[in-house]
Amino acid sequence: MTLIRLLSLGLCLAFLACSSKEDQSLPDYSKWMHFGGTNDAARYSSISQINKENVKNLEVAWTFNTGDATERSQIQTQPIVVDGILYGVSPQLNVFALRADTGKPIWRFNPFQILGGENSWAGLNRGLSYWEDGEDKRIFSSASNYLIALDATTGRPIEDFGENGMVDLKKELDTDMEDFLLVSNSPGVIYQDKIIIGMRLSEGLDAAPGHIRAYNVRTGKREWIFHTIPQEGQFGYDTWDPNYIQYIGGANNWAGMSLDENRGIVYVPTGSATYDFWGGYRHGANLFANSIIALDANTGERIWHFQGVHHDMWDRDFPANPNLIRIKKDGKWIDAVAQTSKQGYVFVFDRVTGEPIWPIEQIPVPQSTLPGEKSWPTQPHPTLPEPFMRMVYTEDEILRLTPEWEADIRSKLNNVKFGNMWLPPSHEHGIVLFPGMDGGAEWGGSSFDPFTQTLYINANEIPWVIRMGANPKSTSLGQSIYANYCANCHGMDRKGNLPAFPSLAGLEKKYTENSLDNLIKNGKGAMPAFSHIGEDERKAMIAYLFGEEKEDLGEKKELEGGKEMLTPQFYMQGYSRLLTEDGYPGIKPPWGTLTAIDMNTGKIKWQSVLGEFDELTEKGFDPTGTENYGGPVTTAGGLVFIAATKDEKIRAFDKDTGKILWEAKLPAAGHATPAVYEVKGKQFLVIACGGGKGTKSGDAYVAFALPD
Repeated sequence: MTLIRLLSLGLCLAFLACSSKEDQSLPDYSKWMHFGGTNDAARYSSISQINKENVKNLEVAWTFNTGDATERSQIQTQPIVVDGILYGVSPQLNVFALRADTGKPIWRFNPFQILGGENSWAGLNRGLSYWEDGEDKRIFSSASNYLIALDATTGRPIEDFGENGMVDLKKELDTDMEDFLLVSNSPGVIYQDKIIIGMRLSEGLDAAPGHIRAYNVRTGKREWIFHTIPQEGQFGYDTWDPNYIQYIGGANNWAGMSLDENRGIVYVPTGSATYDFWGGYRHGANLFANSIIALDANTGERIWHFQGVHHDMWDRDFPANPNLIRIKKDGKWIDAVAQTSKQGYVFVFDRVTGEPIWPIEQIPVPQSTLPGEKSWPTQPHPTLPEPFMRMVYTEDEILRLTPEWEADIRSKLNNVKFGNMWLPPSHEHGIVLFPGMDGGAEWGGSSFDPFTQTLYINANEIPWVIRMGANPKSTSLGQSIYANYCANCHGMDRKGNLPAFPSLAGLEKKYTENSLDNLIKNGKGAMPAFSHIGEDERKAMIAYLFGEEKEDLGEKKELEGGKEMLTPQFYMQGYSRLLTEDGYPGIKPPWGTLTAIDMNTGKIKWQSVLGEFDELTEKGFDPTGTENYGGPVTTAGGLVFIAATKDEKIRAFDKDTGKILWEAKLPAAGHATPAVYEVKGKQFLVIACGGGKGTKSGDAYVAFALPD
């Protein structure tokens, strides 16, 4: 047995000795059967065959190509492994099973077999859920608005689950609306005979409420629902404007959940309420948007909650499922929950009571001047742990790698204010949002080493610019519909924001009315389907996009059937990173980081640059880091594995020092979180290489192992 494995075993034994009698049942960290590896979302593996000394010898063990990548497609899936079988998802949401040691296919399921419409947009899928009872073994996946149960052995739908193997998540949402954008993109958690699940929604005023539901894993019957936007008489209802609450959506869980199986508590982070950037219809703090909620997994009843952003105007969702951690503070072991945020904070609470482990202050923030808006006067600031990134974009942080880039960025900051992370969106000037819309922390999640009480978090350090524009009082129906559904991404000027959002200028030269209607209705690539928009409304929007619409509606805006369309008075004029013309972030490097925090003290242990631009390194610049999507995995072998970066590499860091010990080039960027597992005594590391996010798309799952 190597020294590393002996030390790891010693740490495990010491940890168990310190554990209370109540909590000696720890997850089996040698398995990777859940989203995040284990139900506590540790993203930690106790397997130590690959260690600091031999990681340099890692080589590709197998590659599996799904064969269905398209332009701008992605794979954000973290696979799971059960009994030597790896289960994953392809860019087109095909679910597959492979031999985890060889990558040899066992079965494959195309959800469009039962959904129909090969060209339909069904969103992304970040993982799968597994349940078994004896010989009954099931994989739960999602595509579009459907939760699907498959036989884990054959890949065939479980016919007696829901209707022909699937449950329509648009139904039983306790709302009169069933005609809206809804996709399930993160796997649910399994508790006993229930699967508890959230969903992704529109971020406009056409959004559904983001209620949390539990379904019976055998039948698909809804077992309970928790209203994240409270109904009249429920706790939190008084944090909304009662005149408009029935029109408000969002406050949804799109990032996944974590489960304390012993206590029967599920921890649910939520996103913003709609409309994201102007809250004139939702005066108040807006519970349970931007919150972490502890729910009784049996009943769905609220145990405690904490709201991380009051009356959000910045799209600062809680972006990842929290880590359930065990730390030692003031000589006492505490079972806690750690929630990362886009703001660069980690909020830490007692897992049972919700009491903060360290004080959380309410700090005064600048107030909005947008007509109709009412800001919340304060926002939460945790005194510890230390922030894992820079908090403020200032004059000193402007990019200065070359005089040309500095001049470029300064020109883009004309009539843009910065210097406070809580600057409110304004129609008089732009603001720099930093940390940006994609964090800080993002959906890849963080990793927790339960034997050293260290949290590992990757972050984006990219500034964004928010500009608000007034919704014209006199406008056409088509322009109003475009503003409500499309302007956030493509801008009111329709110029887009490359590479993520293309320009919509000249659409009449590329599409006929029928082909553009089909694209809007069915979606394509990263563009969601807008099938919930009525035919007349789609025609009006197409006429506007083609420059053919003449009708002036004044202040009257109605949808098909005479239903009034609630529209914000102000719109955010397009998602926009602050970048040079060459595409480099307008802030001093690093642009991507990996940080280790001692969760016993809340203090940072180390921080390393994550990623590089090869062309800048070749010119003599130090590695800058890159924007990154996907999370880290920590192992008992002393390593932190992470891909995530735009440079299409996967790396191993020394978990004690942050030094890079190994890196390998991938066939496409690994914008996902790796999985670590063991088959027949051999340790594997696997990453989905789907690319996207401004890099080329891919279709590969690549597994690494030590040579035999």
